[in-house]
Amino acid sequence: MLKKLYSTSLLTKKIALMLVDVLIINLSFVFAVCLVYDFDFGDKMLIDLLKLALIRVPFVSTVFVIIFRAFGLYRSMWQYAGAYELTQCVMATIISSVACVGMDKIFAYVKFLRFSNVKPAIYITSMLLILILCCADRMLYRVVRRSVLLRGVQSGKKISRVMIVGAGNMGSIVFSELEGNGFRMGKPVVFVDDNVSKQNRRLSGVPVVGGCDRIPEFVKAYRVDTIILAFPSASSKRQADVAKIALSTGCKLKVTPSLLEFNTAKKGLQNIRNVEITDLLSRPEVRLNNKVCAYIEGSVVLVTGGGGSIGSELCRQIAKYNPSKIIIFDNYENNAFELKNNLDYIYEGKPKIEIRIGSVQDKGRLREVFQEFRPSIVFHAAAHKHVPLMEESPCEAVKNNIFGTYNTAEVAAEFKVKNFVILSTDKAVNPANVMGATKRVTELIVQYFDSITEDTKFAAVRFGNVLGSNGSVIPTFKKQIEYGGPVTVTDPNITRYFMTIPEAAQLVVQAGGLSKGGEIFVLDMGEPVKILSLAENLIKLSGMVPYVDIDIVFTGLRPGEKLYEELSMEEEQADRQMTANNKIFVTIPVLNDYDVLLKTLEELKHVNENNVRSLLKKIVPNFIESENNYDD
Repeated sequence: MLKKLYSTSLLTKKIALMLVDVLIINLSFVFAVCLVYDFDFGDKMLIDLLKLALIRVPFVSTVFVIIFRAFGLYRSMWQYAGAYELTQCVMATIISSVACVGMDKIFAYVKFLRFSNVKPAIYITSMLLILILCCADRMLYRVVRRSVLLRGVQSGKKISRVMIVGAGNMGSIVFSELEGNGFRMGKPVVFVDDNVSKQNRRLSGVPVVGGCDRIPEFVKAYRVDTIILAFPSASSKRQADVAKIALSTGCKLKVTPSLLEFNTAKKGLQNIRNVEITDLLSRPEVRLNNKVCAYIEGSVVLVTGGGGSIGSELCRQIAKYNPSKIIIFDNYENNAFELKNNLDYIYEGKPKIEIRIGSVQDKGRLREVFQEFRPSIVFHAAAHKHVPLMEESPCEAVKNNIFGTYNTAEVAAEFKVKNFVILSTDKAVNPANVMGATKRVTELIVQYFDSITEDTKFAAVRFGNVLGSNGSVIPTFKKQIEYGGPVTVTDPNITRYFMTIPEAAQLVVQAGGLSKGGEIFVLDMGEPVKILSLAENLIKLSGMVPYVDIDIVFTGLRPGEKLYEELSMEEEQADRQMTANNKIFVTIPVLNDYDVLLKTLEELKHVNENNVRSLLKKIVPNFIESENNYDD
């Protein structure tokens, strides 16, 4: 019966609600009369007032319904009723009651009805009764609907028992969204919060317990299936720590965005997403400073390697700051084509996106593109980055990374580009592999060009591993988990610095605005992450148990691989300076012998497999060729 009532048409529901209101309004007045006269039906005044109340019904009903309708009480979705709807109901009732008092006075004045002797207590009592009953019947509808939907969910499948971590504004919003969805996405059974003042209380009828360090205990006590992390105002470190605790329970994990993102992004529960590996990193992402990035506005920006995982995100970040044009320069057309379509859809042609296919190894092609567009800003992201592959093909690393950078920098200087920024890596610090050594050479190249060029500010941005980029460890682990394992880790003690793709792109964009020429910008990346822990957490996030459902195998360090990475060299540490962004510091160029650089670059033009490493070592003396560099 309840389901049939709930499924009736909207018009029928409105008419039914109006009839209920009319009944409440008139019976409340009748009851108030009887109450004030102590239900003494022998009192002539009581009988006269009851007779007049019956004549008054159509007039009073019309006044109340019109005013209730004006306040939207028949348009509100009472299944989601809250403070706003109740406030509207209170105001409508008070105004309607006052209007009816005025109507009675007018009727008495024109001698249509004799209501001049009605006691004020009758009006006050009837108004309070109307207020209580009209609010109550709407809340009853919400309760009935919630019960019907909950039964429907329970009859179809087992309902998920949800723990909400955070009993603040976001936690309350999440509860409301789950309730509004009829608890199809899960029913909250407990809130967890570190705030002692909130503990041992209730939020929307659900108990609040704490603190977060006891989440595993509460999961067992309340038989929780799903945990939703809903405390976006906490520090990134605390959020990551709590996420790790929740991950250890084996429950399904979800997380909310910030309050602002929750209100402006997708609707309702679509904002709540699965916890990802980036949520377990206890380091806040770098945020772009609008003033620092103002140099992009109205500029023509060229991005080499613009179709790659980092280059494409770089284009997305640049597009936010209103350049007049973005040129995607890449030798692989498919990714560049998809990126252009994506940016054109989001920004509707402003900025204008152009694609030019070509290689940074081809100086002639670079000149053609620079001649055509005259860019004022260049971000050089084109490079070979895969360490083991570059150990096997070191000459290609030299051609693409070193001479590709030299060609692009030379053409940029020739066309008087204002800002030139290259992407470097922490592997360039005391490099143990060819890729790292070539990237260190690229840092020296941009510093060399900055020393001989007045019109162009050259800079490099050095950062660690990028989560989710092509060929990185996360996609590799995910594929291995998808195939059923094992997950391969080179060494149980290996560590790396990590950042997200958007963060890497943001740092690069900001560096261009901070640059005065010749700097190497480095991100304060917090603590390094153990790759083994990363693998274990990814397996857990996939809903499986490490070493039980998915095995982890140690394969030994690959050619050119180090156990740990460094962010800056010893000689750079002494001159390290903070920038306007307290998460970015800059190293001052160390003294370099550019004659040796240029002479060795000439030799590298005729490089072969036999002398490539020795020539790189001439430019980069701290290039340490580890025993892993060569196959047996």
